[in-house]
Amino acid sequence: MTGWVILVDQPRDFPNADTPHKVITTSEYLARPRLFEMARPKLVNLSRSYAYQSKGYYASLLAEARGHRVMPTVETMLELRESKLYEHALPELEDSLNRCARKADYQPEGELKIFVCFGIARDTRFEAFGRLLFDWFRCPALEVTVDTGAAWLSIDRIRMRNLTRLANGEATFFRDALHQHTKRDWRDPKARTTSKYDLAVLYDPNEKMPPSSAASIRHFARIAEKHSVDVEPITKRQLAELAEYDGLFIRETTSIDNHTYRFARRAVQEGMPVIDDPISMIRCTNKVFLMELLQQNRVATPPTIMVADQGDLTRAMDELGLPLVVKIPDGSFSRGVHKVSTPEELKRVADELLEETDLLLAQKFMPTDFDWRVGVLAGEPLFVCQYRMARGHWQIVKHRPDGTAREGGFRTFGLDQAPPAVIDTAVRAARPIGDGLYGVDLKETDQGIVVMEVNDNPNLEHGVEDAVGKDEIWIKLLKWFIARLEQ
Repeated sequence: MTGWVILVDQPRDFPNADTPHKVITTSEYLARPRLFEMARPKLVNLSRSYAYQSKGYYASLLAEARGHRVMPTVETMLELRESKLYEHALPELEDSLNRCARKADYQPEGELKIFVCFGIARDTRFEAFGRLLFDWFRCPALEVTVDTGAAWLSIDRIRMRNLTRLANGEATFFRDALHQHTKRDWRDPKARTTSKYDLAVLYDPNEKMPPSSAASIRHFARIAEKHSVDVEPITKRQLAELAEYDGLFIRETTSIDNHTYRFARRAVQEGMPVIDDPISMIRCTNKVFLMELLQQNRVATPPTIMVADQGDLTRAMDELGLPLVVKIPDGSFSRGVHKVSTPEELKRVADELLEETDLLLAQKFMPTDFDWRVGVLAGEPLFVCQYRMARGHWQIVKHRPDGTAREGGFRTFGLDQAPPAVIDTAVRAARPIGDGLYGVDLKETDQGIVVMEVNDNPNLEHGVEDAVGKDEIWIKLLKWFIARLEQ
């Protein structure tokens, strides 16, 4: 069985006649651990309560233990218990809410409550907001109470609604939204005849420097086909279709504040294995956190000073010397990284960057002819490369003012050819992050091997990172997904 299953506390809460999907009680689901043993159903938990240790709570908790996909997850239930637990989502949600209000020329009409079922807002003026809310909190029915007392609409409260307490047409709207959400086939039946699993690969066809090119993704797909895995590239417009797949491999540059994080988060909520997972993204994309984490785990890093104000600049020059390197916390592909050689240049660059962020990193400048990159998958080395500095530049990528970039050359090593200390240091650096795929950048210096950063979204190009390991690199990646799907 691979369809939708509705969980209710009492059969009368949602009669089987109201839906083409199977309806069972939470008590039945809890009491029968081997139910759906040979399948992976998609569960919609419509319990009367999602409170801690209620039947609804345990139904979602055990669903995750049984490998079933469930909505809402226990994480969502706990997040929505208190406003302080979901306040991290409010800036983006309120921005969307106000954009919808401006577009609809909304005029405050007293209290505003927005009812959203499966991402569909009952008030069509807030359609985009409803979709974003569902991206953040995968819950069947949500009600958002909005403060309309100022020009900027703000969210007072987000709460889960109980199916049995819907009134004034809300129940009918809920049933229609459920039907619309589940009307898509669980999976393309044609694809199931040839492949055991479907793996979505998120990419941006217009990205100039993606972690994997379209050609590399096609190469990966050819190898995956031999292992009964169907690889299908998807774009950011296909978030609503993500649940049709078994796993997600993100192959565009990740960021906490764009759609890549929402895709990763949605995949986790759906119970899907994902590279990169949200926790790894959070840990790797912020260099301030990363440096602290590495130092706590006794991994050597360049001498580093955090810069919060002008007073820290003098200390940075005194302790690190000039030239030094200044980094924004969340740069990628050498962006947001500046080499400064004079006090005046340091002050100018810091002033500019502190307009965008409250913290900067100042690091000792450690020139080398190349950087090591060790790919680490599930705590084990996957590949080893040397990336040479771009010609006439101090980094491996030189970004030009016109938006183009120049990269240095590369050399790929077998795992038995690279210095053992480089591989060992890289593995120790990656393990505190998680068990996904990471690219650890290191330098060999007179003071020893130091880790520059750990990337959650490392390059994996056919003919570069796999130049020595060949197809085995991609097969190991496939096996990572398959092992988690078969657990």
